[in-house]
Amino acid sequence: MYKIQTLNNISVKGLEKFSRETYEVASEMQNPDAYMLRSLKLHDMDIPDSVLAIGRAGAGVNNIPIEKMSAIGVPVFNAPGANANAVKELVLTGMLLACRNICQAWDCAKNLEGDDESIAKEVEQVKKNFVGFELPGRTLGVIGLGAIGTSVANTAQDLGMGVVGFDPAITVERAWQLSSSIESANTVDELLAKSDFVTIHVPFNEGTKNLINASRISTMNDNAIILNFSRNGIVNDEDVVAALDSGKLYAYVCDFPSNLLKNHPRVITLPHLGASTAEAEENCAIMIADQLKDFLENGNIKNSVNFPAVKMSRVAGGHRMAIANSNVPNMVGQISSILAETNHNILDLLNKSRGDLAYTLLDVDTEITAEVVERIKSIDGVLSVRTI
Repeated sequence: MYKIQTLNNISVKGLEKFSRETYEVASEMQNPDAYMLRSLKLHDMDIPDSVLAIGRAGAGVNNIPIEKMSAIGVPVFNAPGANANAVKELVLTGMLLACRNICQAWDCAKNLEGDDESIAKEVEQVKKNFVGFELPGRTLGVIGLGAIGTSVANTAQDLGMGVVGFDPAITVERAWQLSSSIESANTVDELLAKSDFVTIHVPFNEGTKNLINASRISTMNDNAIILNFSRNGIVNDEDVVAALDSGKLYAYVCDFPSNLLKNHPRVITLPHLGASTAEAEENCAIMIADQLKDFLENGNIKNSVNFPAVKMSRVAGGHRMAIANSNVPNMVGQISSILAETNHNILDLLNKSRGDLAYTLLDVDTEITAEVVERIKSIDGVLSVRTI
C-alpha cells in the first residue's frame, strides 16, 4: 500500500487516479511515500525520510527545496503544460484590458451619477479619455517558449500580431509546435527593442531575477505594455512604476499585487489567477497523479525538475531496482559488480544523467535481498536505492 499525503486541496479528478486497493490518500498521515501539493511552502518543513517523491500540481517549484531533495535522491515532479491554456487566456485578456483601457473605463462607468439621460450625456463626454489601440499589426515579444509561451505566441499570431520569441533552451517538442513564421530573437534586449507588448514565461531564479529592469525598459518602444503572469521578482516593479510615471510605458499587467502596484492608474494587478480555472487544476492533478503512480509502481520518471527522464518497460518475471546517484564515473560498473557477486543476472538496464545527478533502473532475474540493497547504498555517491 502506497501512501500519498496531500498538502493542499487537490482536484478530485487527480485523486481518483489512485485506486483504493493500492493507495492511501489523506491530508494527514504518518510516513507518506509521496507528497502532492500546489503552493504550500516546504522549505521550512521537516520532510520525513519515508518520502520518495514530491509532485507539484502546477509548473513552478519555487516552494520546494529542490537542492535538498536532490541530495537525498528524491525526484520532484511538476506539470508543465497542464495549465498552459488557462495562463494563455489570461495573458490575452490582460493585453486587451490594457490596450483598450477597460479597467479605467469600467471604474469611470461605475462612478457615473444622475439619471439615465445625464449618464448618457456624460458617457459621450468621457469616452474620449479611454481611447485605446488594437492588437493587429502590433508586435508581441514572448520571453520563454515552453508550453505557455508557445501557446501564447501562436494565438497572438492568429490575432494578426507579429510575434518575436526568445528562449535559448527551447526544446525540440516546443520548436515543432511553434509557428514557423514567428521571429526568433538572439537576446532579451533584441526582443525588447522590437516589441509593443512583452509577456514573460520563465521560472524565477538568480538568472531571471529583475530580468526586466530600468536599463532594459529604456531600450523598449515608447508606450509598450509589459505582462508578467510568471513569477514575482522577474520584473522590477519599482523600475516599471517609474517608467509608467514618466510615460515611457503604457501599462503593466501582472498577477502579483503589492502596495506599490495595486492602486497605480496604469497597472492592472490580479490575485495570482494564472492557473485558477477548474480545468487547469484538474489537468495538473491528473498529470501529477499519473507521474507519481508510474514512479512509485515502476520507477519511471517523467517531468521531474531535478532528475532525468527515464522510462523502461518491465521484464516479465524480473525484479526491479531504482537507484539515484551522483553523476560520476564507474557507478554502473560498481552496481553491476555487486549484482554479479550476489548471483543476480541483469535482464535489462537503463541509466540516464542530468547535470550532477543520474538515475538507473534495472531488472534482475532473482529477488533482491536487503543485504544487496545495503551494499549498493554503501557505494560512494549513491543517494537512494529501492526495490519495486
